[in-house]
Amino acid sequence: MYKGLSAGIVRQIFYATSRLGIFEVLRDYLAKYRRIDIWSRIGLGLIAGGCSAVISCPAEVAMVRMSNDNSLPLQQRRNYKSLANAAYRIATEEGVLTFWRGCSPFVQRVMLVGVCQVATYDQFTVSYRSLGVPDGLSNNFCSAMSSGLIFSLVTMPFETTKNRMAFQKSNQGTLQYTSTIGTIRHIATNEGVLALWKGFTPYYARCGGHTVIMFIAVEQLRKLYLSYFKK
Repeated sequence: MYKGLSAGIVRQIFYATSRLGIFEVLRDYLAKYRRIDIWSRIGLGLIAGGCSAVISCPAEVAMVRMSNDNSLPLQQRRNYKSLANAAYRIATEEGVLTFWRGCSPFVQRVMLVGVCQVATYDQFTVSYRSLGVPDGLSNNFCSAMSSGLIFSLVTMPFETTKNRMAFQKSNQGTLQYTSTIGTIRHIATNEGVLALWKGFTPYYARCGGHTVIMFIAVEQLRKLYLSYFKK
């Protein structure tokens, strides 16, 4: 059940820290020359998301291979012993560039996350502050829940599409869903557009909860760091 956990943890460390860190560094640098508005944040979110995807892609490849290894026939299993073993064997047996083979979908998804989650959170903190919500847990919570809502609304059609494509059964060797756009079109035409958001409440509870925990943890760790190292 936990096979590939070490790779997943390393992937999350590189993915989350680089996504948030690159965004804030670029935002603070740009703020020296111009006012940061929503469009600036969207652009920075795209850049930060793309960079973090490229950085974390090797760990993503190792995680996917390790977690899915048992689903392969015995003769095709790679039997990686650890994350280090997986990384070494991929690099030596298949070449270093294998870590980034087929990374485009992952990069595109993370760029979307960079906009819908990181950029919107940053914008909401400013918006709530202007409405009288002071900086602190209340502002962080409201901003994170709002960001999680935007993230859920934008990404759920893709989540629905992914699930339909992953769990479909072939009919005499043919598949009903073969592409993301085709699946979205089929669902919207035959079941209605709102079917793309069927089951939204539990999805938002998951994404919103994750977003709240992530950003509140980041803000509290930032305060702790500043209290000790920026006196």
